[in-house]
Amino acid sequence: GDLQRQFTSDVSHELRTPLTTVRMAADMIAADEDSLEPGTRRASQLMTRELDRFEALLNDLLEISRHDAGVADLSVTQMDMKSPIMSAWQQTQHLADELGVEVSFDMPEEPVMMLGESRRIERIVRNLIANAIDHSEGRPVTVTLRANESAVAVTVRDHGIGLKPGQEELVFNRFWRADKSRKRHSGGTGLGLAIAREDALLHGGILDAAGTHGVGSQFRLVLPREVGAKINVAPLDLVCLLYTSDAADDSLRVD
Repeated sequence: GDLQRQFTSDVSHELRTPLTTVRMAADMIAADEDSLEPGTRRASQLMTRELDRFEALLNDLLEISRHDAGVADLSVTQMDMKSPIMSAWQQTQHLADELGVEVSFDMPEEPVMMLGESRRIERIVRNLIANAIDHSEGRPVTVTLRANESAVAVTVRDHGIGLKPGQEELVFNRFWRADKSRKRHSGGTGLGLAIAREDALLHGGILDAAGTHGVGSQFRLVLPREVGAKINVAPLDLVCLLYTSDAADDSLRVD
């Protein structure tokens, strides 16, 4: 286990140097794109896109190896939980626009203060929103924030493809995919939810999921107001999504 973690970390670091060199070369070619033949220009664009994917995967591998080795550390500040949520939305809004998905936010007007690492929390929420948009089948996504004395909670709910029984834990496994043939619009590495759960645990919080196949899913992040403090009651329940047939229009409705 320890040797494998060290190996993963070493390999990730060793890959940085050639990646940087290839990136510089790709940027030089792309800078002169107008003078390239159409086929060469296409190759240049493909190279840049795949380098982006490779770099994202490398960053995620490094991050997960830090968690595995127990060297991931928190940089804690006092913050308003609404801030990382809105930062996460700024980074995922383009995806919602591209796929025509409406994302709504249900948050208290007053600040929701807590101690935590904004960067990690933003990354968790960004992952949840991007996943929800990606799997929403074009239907609305709702992000909800609530707090009580001991904890804050964020839920991200979609009305898309949902989860089959047992998948609510599998989704947090590394590289697990429900449908191998399905195109990922958000360009995820397959490590996002695994890292998100590790980041939640680092705060002394939880990240869980529930869903119904063909109806939708809900992911819930619960964090203590102070890192490692006991969460007495979660401010938001994890809702099991069910549907009922409405006699009036006989359409599927999410309860």
